[in-house]
Amino acid sequence: QVQLVESGGASVQAGGSLRLSCAVSGVTVSNDCMGWFRRPPGKEREWVATMTSRTSTTAYRDSVKGRFTISRDNAKNTLFLQMNSLKPEDTAMYYCAACVGGTFMHWGQGTQVTVSS
Repeated sequence: QVQLVESGGASVQAGGSLRLSCAVSGVTVSNDCMGWFRRPPGKEREWVATMTSRTSTTAYRDSVKGRFTISRDNAKNTLFLQMNSLKPEDTAMYYCAACVGGTFMHWGQGTQVTVSS
């Protein structure tokens, strides 16, 4: 059974940093793409970042480029999202997701990030 468990969400002031973690079981983080998504209050879920499997190529939505970094620890089968210079507009529920055959198929329950000005 595939399970993704996010942690690390918190309430912080603008300019602060957080590191989100996603502990994964049932799939191997290095075998397929992994990603982070978020759902801001009252809005649809939006893609944040992706890391591919073999080359570990990363991609980010424009609004987080240069501030967020996606990474993984293959030994711990864990995905991370380092978030720096946080802004109030980063406030959202953050979800990690695992691909199957290149398509995001498995999702965690989310961790809340709140950034105050």
